[in-house]
Amino acid sequence: MAGMTYRAAGVDIGLKESLVPLFRNIARKTAGAAVLGGIGGFGAIVAADGLKKMRSPVLVSGTDGVGTKLKIAFATGRHDTVGIDCVAMCVNDVVCHGARPLFFLDYIGAGKLNRAVALDLVKGVARGCAEAGASLVGGETAQLPDIYRPGEYDLAGFAVGVVERAKIPPPKRIKPGDVLVALASNGLHSNGFSLARKVLLERAKLKLSARVTELGCTLADEMLRPTVIYVKTVLDLFERFRIKGLANITGGGVLENLPRVLPAGVGAKIERGSWPVPPIFDLIQRLGRISQSEMDRTFNNGLGMVAVVAEAQADRIVEHLGCRNIRAYIIGEIVRGRRSVTLT
Repeated sequence: MAGMTYRAAGVDIGLKESLVPLFRNIARKTAGAAVLGGIGGFGAIVAADGLKKMRSPVLVSGTDGVGTKLKIAFATGRHDTVGIDCVAMCVNDVVCHGARPLFFLDYIGAGKLNRAVALDLVKGVARGCAEAGASLVGGETAQLPDIYRPGEYDLAGFAVGVVERAKIPPPKRIKPGDVLVALASNGLHSNGFSLARKVLLERAKLKLSARVTELGCTLADEMLRPTVIYVKTVLDLFERFRIKGLANITGGGVLENLPRVLPAGVGAKIERGSWPVPPIFDLIQRLGRISQSEMDRTFNNGLGMVAVVAEAQADRIVEHLGCRNIRAYIIGEIVRGRRSVTLT
């Protein structure tokens, strides 16, 4: 009987080692001057010299994954965009505190490593990092036989950013009469996919390859549309205007995410119909017979980010964003009450 090997047990170390220089080349395109050692070492090395120019630098970190949106990638064999989602889910949280993303690391876990898939994933991560202005400095590619189903994997990551302590928006600045300005989402982003898949693929039995008239594209194209990375837009807003609070509308929708930036004693009142809702949400609601309250606490419903600003600045912010072809809408106001959101 032949002796057992790690490869026979399902772990191909040789394949993983052959991917490292390829990953390094992909990541090199995103590296800033502060990256001293990235992919290939035991840890990523990033110089903190640039922080010396700041009076009181504060590091802000965020971690997240892509979630069950990956099931759409598995079903279609399209793996080149979910890496963007992975970056977006992390950096969009970090930038809510006014922090500029510095670097990003990813984690890929798979039962059996597939060379082409792994390269597509890392290329997507690198594209997301470039869009966010962050350096891809490392990650982990783990082969875990018997943990994942054949052809499946998980993708997660984390980002670290920096901001001047004095520029972090404190909730106490938010007062009744302040206005809510929303930056539009481009669809589902990377949230609510367990419900979306159950409705569209299982109950309605739609095909991912089918073109859906109301969407103007195939269902796969719509569901794999990458999450918008708001970093550059938001950092520009922080520089030009006084943003009192900013909420990334992810899992839990506006009902759960907006209260996270509100102080005690105030709530948010949002007017339905004050922004256009992408057709994918109406499709899901109609086919799944989903209540409006369930939609509100599951999906972003067209709201990507919601900023709290003084009433005097609201119109100027919307105009500023419009001149840059960024869709933004005044959707409501801050009112006295408990820390919650009311949609009317």
